[in-house]
Amino acid sequence: MGVEQSLWRALTVYRTLALVYAIARYAQVADEYDHPVGGWAVMALLVVWTAVTAYGFRDPRFREPPWLIVDLCVAAGCLLSTRWLDDPERVAQGTMTLPTVWASAPVLACAIKGGWKTGSVAALTIGAADTLERGALTADNQHNIVLLLLAGGAVGYVVEIARVSEKALTRALQLEAATRERERLARDIHDSVLQVLALVQRRGAELGGEAAGLGRLAGEQEVALRQLISATPARVESADLPGSGADGDPARQDLRVLLGGFAGARVTVSSPGTPVLLPTPAAREVAAAVSAALDNVRRHAGERARAWILLEDEPDEIVVSVRDDGPGMEPGRLEAARAQGRLGVAQSIEGRVRDLGGTVVWSSVTGEGTELEFRVPRQGSG
Repeated sequence: MGVEQSLWRALTVYRTLALVYAIARYAQVADEYDHPVGGWAVMALLVVWTAVTAYGFRDPRFREPPWLIVDLCVAAGCLLSTRWLDDPERVAQGTMTLPTVWASAPVLACAIKGGWKTGSVAALTIGAADTLERGALTADNQHNIVLLLLAGGAVGYVVEIARVSEKALTRALQLEAATRERERLARDIHDSVLQVLALVQRRGAELGGEAAGLGRLAGEQEVALRQLISATPARVESADLPGSGADGDPARQDLRVLLGGFAGARVTVSSPGTPVLLPTPAAREVAAAVSAALDNVRRHAGERARAWILLEDEPDEIVVSVRDDGPGMEPGRLEAARAQGRLGVAQSIEGRVRDLGGTVVWSSVTGEGTELEFRVPRQGSG
């Protein structure tokens, strides 16, 4: 990941500058320590560990939790060593610890690796070590802990946003490449296959008889092929978003894509120009209800009946209408079917929509076809 790699390099620079500051400051006050040689030993440890992390963090395998825990332990140990190496009176007065701001580097490393939650845990760990070094929770300790929490949380959250943005950019580039390839194939197909199918359909209609049947099939395949080469699936995974995953929203899918698969010579699908995203289980249930409605059209209106599917995207709900040009239904037909125990419509259409918190409205006039409209609330479907 390019953004994350840049953050690791920036952390190495920060750690190095913090080390220079820690050494320079200790050189000024080393004579005031009870054990100055021990203090220089701590500085040497910081130099070695900074060099190790500068080299190691270039390799993703070195950024795994075991190494980050060691990084935290080094920082916490150097903090606590101040209590035994410095003058107790100076410690009680709240003088700066041996690693000073270098101790925040492991917190930032955890935030870059694991996000704001991991960064916050690391901040509390270093804050606890700082409190133990002082021997009490003072105002300075509280100030340091708050700063560490802000740094770990903010950096971790920014990293999560950066990961999402980079993945979205990658998907967009892939979609753009796929769209270009689809357009190229569409041009080739239009110049060959689609024109042949259109010719077969036209000549079959002119010749009549069995040729008319072949022409009709060619027309259906032409419509299906046009739908295939013009489809642009859209799918967004919420697990990519901060705070999602096992406890977040399920994957969301573009309902236009699912309904577009029903388009054919006798089925027309109309949908918005922008994605209509629903949680994948809800989108599939809606598509299954539409499929059942089309089966109902073929069963009762005949194979030659035409059907129209209209998808509408409203702020709080999605609306799907399925209309046909069949003979329509007599009043009370659905109620009579339920009374006779024939629950196909109730279970396959109304039951699915009702489970999503939606409603189904039937309208039919004898001789003028049937239309059903179901509304599915976005909140209920999630």
